[in-house]
Amino acid sequence: MSASDKKVISEIEFEVSQIEQLLATYADLLKRAQERSPDTVEIAAIASVLHSFYNGIEKIFLSVAKAMDASIPLGERSHRELLIQMTKKTTRRRAVISEKTSQTLIAYLAFRHFYRHSYSFVIDWEELKKLAVPLNPNWSQIKSDLLGFVENLKSEVRNQQ
Repeated sequence: MSASDKKVISEIEFEVSQIEQLLATYADLLKRAQERSPDTVEIAAIASVLHSFYNGIEKIFLSVAKAMDASIPLGERSHRELLIQMTKKTTRRRAVISEKTSQTLIAYLAFRHFYRHSYSFVIDWEELKKLAVPLNPNWSQIKSDLLGFVENLKSEVRNQQ
């Protein structure tokens, strides 16, 4: 296993653990939001969680792109292009995530963009709810793809020995 592969594995495992900690930290808030409409402060907190959630996932994608693809998209559509890049197999690696997972993540990416360029008091709960309520099941699928990618990397090394 190359040093860059080890680094990618380590970074993916670290970011997965950070996202797990993020979701555990705010689990009560996310649960309450499913039971009743949150107030403005809670909406801002949930929005921050979703922002951090996608940031962690994008850190993983950047790690893979730097270490294994030697190609990071640039320009105004770079975040979307990076997401699409992770669905593609290359000569060096298999796809990191499935097309289905990519479609799920597009909504979180779009929200992150909105969040970065707006005031938190304008966030509409009915729209935010579409991402917050299914966050845990969506994370399960995303995490499954990411850990499957890690296991595939590890098994390739075992097969080469």
